[in-house]
Amino acid sequence: MDNTFRRIIRYFFSGTVFIVPLVATAYFIFISFSWLDSLLMLPYPGLGFAIILVAITGFGYLTTNFAFKTLSDWLDHGMNKIPLVKLIYSAVKDLLGAFVGDKKKFNKPVLVRINKDNNLYQIGFITQNDLSELGLEDMVVVYFPHSYAFSGYHYFVPRENIKPLNVSGPVAMKFIVSGGVSGFKDH
Repeated sequence: MDNTFRRIIRYFFSGTVFIVPLVATAYFIFISFSWLDSLLMLPYPGLGFAIILVAITGFGYLTTNFAFKTLSDWLDHGMNKIPLVKLIYSAVKDLLGAFVGDKKKFNKPVLVRINKDNNLYQIGFITQNDLSELGLEDMVVVYFPHSYAFSGYHYFVPRENIKPLNVSGPVAMKFIVSGGVSGFKDH
């Protein structure tokens, strides 16, 4: 009887590990679609999401066009002139640019020795390679994301403590954010 109860509990937790992420993802997508549809007051579920997806893709296409790029640069310059708006606008733009676009910042994963005495290492991403403006030619800036959070720390690290990793940025980020549980497989 005791063995049967343990097996049932093990099956329950195995089912939980399979079902909970699936349901959470489906719920998030459903809530997102519903919220977008309610904003646009559309009668068909998912139509708001489709319209926004097409609009963003259209703006993306236009920003690669020379004439619109000039307008985009002018708007960007103007937004960076307004004190409070500049703070929010530039922070959001830099954050998005770090993940997507031509100026990705989380594409250089490195292993950093953080404690020589105890031989401790941490994985991070080089975000600034040239610190000559600060007189720190022998250092780089490394960002260390937190596990299971949308935050992290950045440190100035001597180049001698850095070892480049032979994995892609997304795989390294997934490894860090999962607390090392995901491993280094790209799937």
